[in-house]
Amino acid sequence: MSLLTAITRESDEPIQAQLRRSIVEAIHGGEMTPGQKMPPSRQLAGRLGIARNTVTAVYEELVARGYLESVPRQGYFVAERDLREAAEPSRAEAGIDWSARLRLRPSMMRHFQKPANWQDYAYPFVYGQVDPRLFPINTWRACSRDALGRAAIDWWTADRAVEDDPLLVEQIRSQILPQRGIFARSEEILITLGAQEGLYLLARLLARPGTRVGCENPGYPDSRFIFGSEGCEMVDLPVDDEGARLDQAGKLDLAVLTPAHHCPSMVTMSPARRVDILDQARRDGTIIVEDDYEGETAFADDGLTLKSQDREGRVAYLGTMSKVLAPGVRLGFMVADAALVQEARWLRRMIHRSAPLNNQRTAGIFLAEGHYLTLIRNLRSALQQRFDIVTEGCARHLPEFRRAPSTGGSSVWLELPEGLEAGELVRRAMEKGVLAEPGDSFTDAEGQGRFLRLGISYIEADRIDAGLALLGQAAQELG
Repeated sequence: MSLLTAITRESDEPIQAQLRRSIVEAIHGGEMTPGQKMPPSRQLAGRLGIARNTVTAVYEELVARGYLESVPRQGYFVAERDLREAAEPSRAEAGIDWSARLRLRPSMMRHFQKPANWQDYAYPFVYGQVDPRLFPINTWRACSRDALGRAAIDWWTADRAVEDDPLLVEQIRSQILPQRGIFARSEEILITLGAQEGLYLLARLLARPGTRVGCENPGYPDSRFIFGSEGCEMVDLPVDDEGARLDQAGKLDLAVLTPAHHCPSMVTMSPARRVDILDQARRDGTIIVEDDYEGETAFADDGLTLKSQDREGRVAYLGTMSKVLAPGVRLGFMVADAALVQEARWLRRMIHRSAPLNNQRTAGIFLAEGHYLTLIRNLRSALQQRFDIVTEGCARHLPEFRRAPSTGGSSVWLELPEGLEAGELVRRAMEKGVLAEPGDSFTDAEGQGRFLRLGISYIEADRIDAGLALLGQAAQELG
C-alpha cells in the first residue's frame, strides 16, 4: 500500500525514479522483509496505473544494486540480509556511509566474468577474445615501430587535447565505413575507447531523467546500465527473427539497436524492418544509437547499416576495432552529425582528452598498408568455418536446444529445453573442461536460466565438435 500512495504523476520526479525510491525506502524501513516476494510486474503496473516495462526496469536495477533477488520462473524477492549488507556496507565497516553518498553502484550491476584461468579450459567457448593464431603480431609490431619514427613521435607526444590522429580518421573514413555503406566527412568521426565509450558519451549528452530509451530485450546489458544510470525510463524492445521491434514501444526519445548482428542472438535485422524503424523514428523524432555489433567480422551480412540509410543525421553510429585487432587495443569510433560529434569530442576531453595517440597512429599505419582488410578476410573465413561446425554440432549433440536463426557471427545463442537451468549446465560443463556463458546477463527475470551463449572466436575449429559432445553429456546428466 505504501507503494500505491508514494507514486504520483504530479511530482517532478519521473515515475520510474519514484517507484525505485519507494521500494528502497520500504526495504530500509522494514516494511518489506528479506525473502518477501515482490508483486508480479504486470500486477503492480496495473495497480499503479503505469507501464509494465517501467516496473520491470526498476526491479532489474534493484537486482543489480543488491536490494532484490531474481529467481528464475518464480519472480523477484527482497534480498536476504547478508546480500544487502554486502551491497550496502555499514558505516562501522566502511568508515563512511558510501551507500548514502554514491549516486551509482556500478559494481553491483549484473556482469558476466570469465574465470581468471579461462585459457586453461580444453574447450573455451568464450566470447570477445581474438584468436592469437590469426592475429599478425609481427606485422603489428612493425607498424608499432613505424609509429615510433621521428615524424610520428612529434605528432602523438604533443598535447592534442581534442584532436584525433588524421591518418586513422582518414583510413576509417575511406576504408572501413564504405564497406558498411557509410560515407562521412572527417568532422563527423570521433575516435573512442571502443564502442562502450561511445555509448557512455551519447548517454551523457542525450539522456536525462524522464527520457524514454528503448533497449533490446534480450540485449547488451551495458547499454541498459549506461543509459539507466542517467535516470532514464528504460523501455524493453522485443526481438524476433527479423530483429528488434519498435512498433509497440510508444514514442521513444532514443533507441539503442544492434541491427547488423543482434546482441546476443546474432540475428540480422531484415531490410524491411530497418525501413520500418527509420520511418517510425522519423515520425516520432527518435534518435537511434546504432551499435554495429560485429559489423566488421560479419560474413553473412548484406553490408547495410541503419546509418547508411539515414538522410537526416538521426542515427549515431558506433563501430569498434576491438573484435578485429584485440580487446586490449580499445579503439572504436563514432559517426554522427557534426554538431553532435563536436559536443562528444569536448565531453571526451573532460574524461581523458583523446584516445592514446600512439595507438591511434599504429592502427592508422596498419590500415593504410592494407593489413586490416587482409585480417578481416582471414577472420571472416575462420569464423565461417567455425560457425558451420558449431551449427552442425548443435543439431547432433544438442538436438533439444533451440538455436537463434542467425546466419553467422562469433557466437551462437541457444535456448535451453524445459527443465534445464543454464547456471547448473555451465557448472557441470566446466567440470568436463567446457567453458560456456549463461545468458542471464542479457535477459530480464523471465529469461533467467533459459539461455546459453557459445563464443567461437577463440576455440580451435577441430575442438568444437568434441566440446559440444561434452556439453550434450552434461545436459543429459542434469536432465
